[in-house]
Amino acid sequence: MTTRIVIIGGGYVGLYAALRLQQKLRTGEAQVTVVNPENFMVYRPLLPEVASGTLEPRHAVVPLRAVLRRSRFVAGSLTSLDTEGKVATVAPEAGPELTLDYDELVLGTGALAKLLPIPGLAECGIGFNSLAEAVHLRDHVLRQLEIASATTDPELRRCALTFVFVGGGYTGVEALAELQDMATDVLAGYPELEASELRWILVEALPRILNTVSDELAEDAVCELRGRGIDVRVNTQLESAEDGVLTLSDGQEFRASTLVWVAGTKPTPLVKDLDLPVDDRGRIVVDETMRVQGRDGLWAAGDCAAVPDLVNGGVCPPTAQYAVRQGRQLGDNLAERVRGGTPVPFRYRSRGEFVTLGKNKAVGEVLGRRVAGAAAWAARRAYYATQIPTFNRTVRVLGDWLVGMPFGHDVVNLDSREQPRDAFRQAAGGRT
Repeated sequence: MTTRIVIIGGGYVGLYAALRLQQKLRTGEAQVTVVNPENFMVYRPLLPEVASGTLEPRHAVVPLRAVLRRSRFVAGSLTSLDTEGKVATVAPEAGPELTLDYDELVLGTGALAKLLPIPGLAECGIGFNSLAEAVHLRDHVLRQLEIASATTDPELRRCALTFVFVGGGYTGVEALAELQDMATDVLAGYPELEASELRWILVEALPRILNTVSDELAEDAVCELRGRGIDVRVNTQLESAEDGVLTLSDGQEFRASTLVWVAGTKPTPLVKDLDLPVDDRGRIVVDETMRVQGRDGLWAAGDCAAVPDLVNGGVCPPTAQYAVRQGRQLGDNLAERVRGGTPVPFRYRSRGEFVTLGKNKAVGEVLGRRVAGAAAWAARRAYYATQIPTFNRTVRVLGDWLVGMPFGHDVVNLDSREQPRDAFRQAAGGRT
């Protein structure tokens, strides 16, 4: 009898588990179904470079249908799960709900931005957890440069040129550094502006930024950022953002047109509704093989799960490195289940870390050795070029990087794509 495997989520866990199953299983051994709202996977380590315009947005995604040719793909979202009857209910983009019977089911639903109840945050903040947000942020920063260069109002100018990022993890540091590098690079096209007028602020509640890397690597990043005039504030929290006026816990208060919230993530709300065992952070509790405790045929990994870290202790950090390896191990474990074998515990030791800080700027640690500058930047790019799935995407990413190296950043602001029907509505409104 063919084993029915359903994978919920097309991110790192879902994609790499499905790819592994395609490699390991023979035709007819299992029927694999992947469910995801979009028909692509976002390769998140490349989002900061999408935001700075270094990469074409479409090149930072992997088309699921193209790479999972031996799997069924359903564009939809999980709405309910009957773990006793082993039935998953999925809502497609349109039409009635679908019911998917399964023998083995993987939950890789990822995470969303974790917002705190800060006055004004929901109204003024910008997230950085998706391709659309990365593209929007680039257009937004360029729009602020245009506003500042055209206005005669000094307060509006200061507000437009103040960029605040809350959250000093990988995402916050890399996004801020890439965008600051881009803004500085394009200033030659804005003779009305001075580099000293641009104010970049990184706010972190913990005693240091980049809390998941070594103290030495974090310090290298801080030195690079502060050397470029970026205001790095640790042990500081955002207390209010009402009406665009930001109030920090250190007593400072100022206006800013750009507030980027990258202060952590939380599992998708669906996890709470599935009646599964969760830890104090809302992550699904799994054993070392990534099986959900007390649920036969149910597995979870990635940001939505508390996967034990057998190497360093505690729980695996929510990074791409770990999620990719968890997905591959899940694929191996599912293949073992199909063939009556024994799943293997997940065990991974990181070989290094890289933090990109702009063009020719990065810091890293490889096999215990610290690297910085252009060498770290080139090593990081070489690593991710080989890691992004499919030769097609590798070539496209390398092409973007090679073409962009001798040239500066593009200053074209395409924010009109956020309201693509505006021109049509204006034309319709002007009919005589």
